[in-house]
Amino acid sequence: MQFDPLNDAFTTIYNAESAGKYEVTVRPASKLLGSMLSIMQTSGYLGEFEKLDDGRGGAFRVSLIGAINKCGVIKPRHSVKRSDFDKWESRYLPARDFGLLILTTNQGIMDHSEAKKERVGGRLLAYVF
Repeated sequence: MQFDPLNDAFTTIYNAESAGKYEVTVRPASKLLGSMLSIMQTSGYLGEFEKLDDGRGGAFRVSLIGAINKCGVIKPRHSVKRSDFDKWESRYLPARDFGLLILTTNQGIMDHSEAKKERVGGRLLAYVF
């Protein structure tokens, strides 16, 4: 029984990365997970990924490149003001400008550096480094 599909997806990716796998299948597929994977891909943490339709809610096949040290979701989903990003970076990331926080804003899903440029706040979803 799945209570948090996003947490299950990130745990699957982290476990496969730790085991040295080159590819992993993550299910169930959703638009939220797809946008988070695309952010991780553009930041250089993942390789290519594709959506598979398997009749059970879909899945993503993700190619791993060995760049993830740790990733996970943030529970509870903390609200972040645009002036408080430094506090949350120091809490969830090991060093300044190393890794990224993924958050949801009223302008869509984005990482914290893009949110700083856009000058918006939001709710924290996940971290990757």
